[in-house]
Amino acid sequence: MQLFRNLFVAALCTFGLAAQAQWQWVDNAGRKVFSDQAPPPDIPLKNIVKQPGKSAATSVEAPSAPASAATPQLSNDDKELLAKKKKADSEAMARIKEEADSLSKIKATNCEKAKANQALLDSGVRMAVTNAKGEREFLDDAARAAEQRRIRTVMETNCK
Repeated sequence: MQLFRNLFVAALCTFGLAAQAQWQWVDNAGRKVFSDQAPPPDIPLKNIVKQPGKSAATSVEAPSAPASAATPQLSNDDKELLAKKKKADSEAMARIKEEADSLSKIKATNCEKAKANQALLDSGVRMAVTNAKGEREFLDDAARAAEQRRIRTVMETNCK
């Protein structure tokens, strides 16, 4: 039992040392890199954020963008990803435009129907509707006024 406990304590100490021996730097493309090995020689000292043996408080802070690279170089994977994103964005915009066009067509159709119904009501012709029992009922003045209000509401929302 004592041997197991000693091995456990030794393993914890080993993991603690491994966590301490970490490097952190900003590469030439502006990305933060974490490693257990030192950065390549082309990384300037000002870009090294953390190194083993020094605490993070005494290390040099990473610049927001490296001075040596005004524009980051894109790899082929990044270019493909940007192309896919651009394609997806254009497809989404096309879908939105298509939906807006179909909505405007529906509104135009509703507007035309409302105008035709308004003209019919204004003509004074007797109008009948079918009730729930399937019987014809002629519109009286109150029902005619209610129908005109409903048609005006439809026209206000669809005829712009």
